[in-house]
Amino acid sequence: MSLDPQCQALIDMINQAGGPPFDADDYLAAREGYRKTIALYEHPSPPLHSVIDETVEGPDGNALAIRLYRPSADAELPALIFFHGGGWAVGDLDTHDHVCRYLAAHSNIVVVAVDYRLAPEHPFPAPFDDCLHVVKWAHANAEVLNIDPAKIAVGGDSAGGNLAAAVSLALRDDENLSLKFQLLIYPACDFTADHPSMRENGEGYLLTVGAMEKFTNWYLPEENFRLDYRASPQLANNHENLPPAFVITAGYDPLRDEGKRYAETLKAAAVTTQHTCYEGMVHGFLRMGAKLDVGITALDDSVNALNRHLHEE
Repeated sequence: MSLDPQCQALIDMINQAGGPPFDADDYLAAREGYRKTIALYEHPSPPLHSVIDETVEGPDGNALAIRLYRPSADAELPALIFFHGGGWAVGDLDTHDHVCRYLAAHSNIVVVAVDYRLAPEHPFPAPFDDCLHVVKWAHANAEVLNIDPAKIAVGGDSAGGNLAAAVSLALRDDENLSLKFQLLIYPACDFTADHPSMRENGEGYLLTVGAMEKFTNWYLPEENFRLDYRASPQLANNHENLPPAFVITAGYDPLRDEGKRYAETLKAAAVTTQHTCYEGMVHGFLRMGAKLDVGITALDDSVNALNRHLHEE
């Protein structure tokens, strides 16, 4: 399938405006540029019962910001702990606010968004540690949060998808906390991989191989970190007994083949797995619903998957 015309128009507009924010060599400039895309991509969502910002103590005693999205006053709703994308170095609660609002409203679940620490100031494993910590915190405080401790899912896009997959692996043998579902949106899965999609889609489709190398170096400054399953979920010893997964990939994404391979690995390990590749799309398309119709389609598909695994089972 050829590149979606809406994607092409978006790429042309961004290039004319100076290029994708990931092109910036300075991480502070990349963060500022990424935040400027909020107004470009943000789509409206239905009203929610409440949206509350809180601060919890992180795993290293750090202050960790979270945002709680509650669609209704219903008791003990299921919960999705959401980790934003941005190469482990950019992004925050605001850059993915519209995504979290949409998922909470349409799935009737509480979404807990995590403002984890960012590289390069806080390289691996700090972002992973923060995400794992918030999942455990949410489970331990389920009564206060008015969520169902038996119906907790994790999810995220890109770097956030990577973190969700890694957290799922880390919690697999936890006797007290059993995740119900993982939503992996064009996740990075293997820092040792060299798939065809890296070469086919490495230039010209917003996320470039050069930008990925830069973010990798910020997040994983030591080469041996890349072999750790917490950074490369694909390299875990085994993938059995993981929660069901919905893996989203994009046809014109350098990470397309990594996500596909991870979905295949989960299926081979008898993990209930749905994989959908949105063929004409680029990396990041799900948060671009204001410009890309298929972004809303993928959100709706995510809602359907969340409903199946958190409400119907």
